[in-house]
Amino acid sequence: MLSVLIPVYNYNVFPLVENLLKQCLSENIVFEIIALDDASKNEGTIKANQEINNLDNCSYEVLQENLGRSGIRNLLAKRAQYNWLLFLDADTMPVDNTLISKYIPHLNDEEKVIYGGIIYQEKQPEKQELLRWVYGNSREALSVKKRMSDPYLSMLTLNFAIKKSVFEKVTFNETIPNLRYEDILFSYDLSLNKITMEHIANPVYHLGLDTSYICLIKAEDSIKGLKYLLDHQLLDANYMRLSKTYVNLKKFGLTGLLSLFFRANKSFMQKNLLGGKPSLFVFDLYRLGYLTLLQKRGK
Repeated sequence: MLSVLIPVYNYNVFPLVENLLKQCLSENIVFEIIALDDASKNEGTIKANQEINNLDNCSYEVLQENLGRSGIRNLLAKRAQYNWLLFLDADTMPVDNTLISKYIPHLNDEEKVIYGGIIYQEKQPEKQELLRWVYGNSREALSVKKRMSDPYLSMLTLNFAIKKSVFEKVTFNETIPNLRYEDILFSYDLSLNKITMEHIANPVYHLGLDTSYICLIKAEDSIKGLKYLLDHQLLDANYMRLSKTYVNLKKFGLTGLLSLFFRANKSFMQKNLLGGKPSLFVFDLYRLGYLTLLQKRGK
C-alpha cells in the first residue's frame, strides 16, 4: 500500500524512521520505509542510521556516488514497491502519532498529490538561526486555506504523498544543476500536467534550521538555480512572484537601477538579514537584486 521514502545526507534519521514504523504498525497497513543515503561522509550519522536495517520493513543504504536532490528522490521512487509514495525529508518529524493515519483516507485510486504541510517549533531560536525561522513561519507554515490559494506553488517536497503512477509521469528533473529550486520545477511540471493537488492539515516539524549565514548562501544558490530554469525556458517566469517581478522591472527598464542598488547596499542588507530582526522585505529585495545582477553579468 505505502512506501515511505526518506532521502538522507549527513543526518541521523533513525528517530524519524522509528516513529514512522510505530505509526505504520499501529495502522496495520502494508508498508515499507526506505532511507537512502546520498553518499554521506559523516561516519557518526551513518553508524546511527545502520540500525534502521534491524527494524521490520525498513532499510537504509549508503550510495557510493552523490546523485543530488533530484536524483536521490527519483531513485527512491524506483526502489519503492507500493502504489503510494510518501516523501519525507530527513530533518522532519511528525507533530504527533497521527501522520500516517491522516494520510491513509486520502490514498485512493485517484491520480493525485497530497501535501500535508509544515510547521516550525514555536520557541524562537538563537539569533544566528532567525532568518530561516522567520521565513519558514511566514512563507512556508501556511494553513490549508492559504495553501489552496496557490495549490502548486505552496507545495513543499518535504512532506507529500504521490500516487506512483503520477510519479512515473512527472519526476524530478535530473538535468538541472544541483542548485535548489528542483522542488519548484517539480510543482510547476505537476501543474502543466494538470495533476490534482490536494492539501490537508497533516504537518510535520521542520527541525533542521540553517544558520542565517548558511540560509543566505543557499538563497544565492537558489537564485542561480532560478536563473538557470528561466534561461533554459524550463519555468514560466510568471509562475513565481520573484521572477514575475523581475520580468516587470525589465519591461520598464529598471533592472539596471536595481542591480546598482544591490551592489551599493548588499552589505547593509546582509547586516539586517544576519541580525536579530531580519526583514523579509529586505530578504526579497536581496534575492531580486541578486537575480538582476546575475542576469546583467550573464552568468
